[in-house]
Amino acid sequence: MLQDQNTDLLLERLDKARLRSLDWLHAMAEPAIAPGVLRFSEAHDTALWPGMLLPGTYNGLHCRALLGDLETMPTEDRRAAVDWLESHRQPDGVFRIPGMEDHSVYKKPDREETWRYIDFHVTNYALGAVEMLDPDRRPELAFVAPMLEQSYFDDWFDRRDWSDPWQEGNNVVNLASFLLLLERTGAETDRPRARSILGRLVDRLEETQDPGTGFWWDGNGRDGLGLLHAMAGAMHSFHLWYALGRPLPHQPAAVDYTLSLEPSDVMGACLDVDAVDLLFHAERATGYRSADIRQWSVDKLQALLDAQRPDGGFADVAEGTLRPDGWVRGYAEPQGCSNTFATWFRWIAIAMIAELLWPGWRSWRFRRMIGIGYCRQTFP
Repeated sequence: MLQDQNTDLLLERLDKARLRSLDWLHAMAEPAIAPGVLRFSEAHDTALWPGMLLPGTYNGLHCRALLGDLETMPTEDRRAAVDWLESHRQPDGVFRIPGMEDHSVYKKPDREETWRYIDFHVTNYALGAVEMLDPDRRPELAFVAPMLEQSYFDDWFDRRDWSDPWQEGNNVVNLASFLLLLERTGAETDRPRARSILGRLVDRLEETQDPGTGFWWDGNGRDGLGLLHAMAGAMHSFHLWYALGRPLPHQPAAVDYTLSLEPSDVMGACLDVDAVDLLFHAERATGYRSADIRQWSVDKLQALLDAQRPDGGFADVAEGTLRPDGWVRGYAEPQGCSNTFATWFRWIAIAMIAELLWPGWRSWRFRRMIGIGYCRQTFP
């Protein structure tokens, strides 16, 4: 662990920021509904938008766990929180935000693609929160069954739209997360089938990966948002290689691009955590450009701490309107305010940087399931 006066001051600042965020998270609590339930933000009117308690809660619980604030939660409160989370679960295992309806959601013209994207996204995070509270709880994964048929999976993969690499990276990591969970917890007959599809997913991704960048995309916007979004989407897919312990092809190219991003710029909460995650895992797995990654990370850490809001939370971006992914005619609130999603994502980035620079300084509790919040800290 590095130790000097500047480091001591930075770690002191980091710990104060952590306590301030925990105070803000506790201020979002709705204990009258159930233990662990949180509003999404100060702007969240729970009477008008009760469904937003689900993302408010799974984001907030993940953040509390990461910051070491769930260890003392009583067993009966954990059970009640799990029961409340699972009250949002459909019979096939999908978790859905109440209030989301056919007429108010959109990701693709294909309605099935829209709902699969949203359902997979919400379910991955909700299941992650359940696992944080009860690691031994067995999930319901019946909704994954069609993907265990190779012909169905191949058709799904062939329909990926790499002109939208960020969205497709979410599709890949969410599916892979469920397959990994099924391989670990599913019926004996399903486990080998899940393992086979996981292998096929990796093989097909490696066949279509761009060697020049390490990303998946259609080549549009090489010098602008297209490449930035390709980085974000690829980072999500990279988790599959980390979880399986397989060498990631073209990782140096991905690092080179990400290090070209200005670390002092505070981007959206998603983009910042994607960049930090990509560099953290690359440094741990390969050591490539380690000194550059560490300096970039120090600069990014300073910028992220500077972005903490006076109330102790974090915002996504400074201006505009924040809408849940895919809920285009549903809940909305002004950007620039603290919310549980941005606060958790900012702290994932901060925690990864802290673990990279000062390993063991604090016992961060990252997610076991792949997706945002997952962290593999050691590699073969």
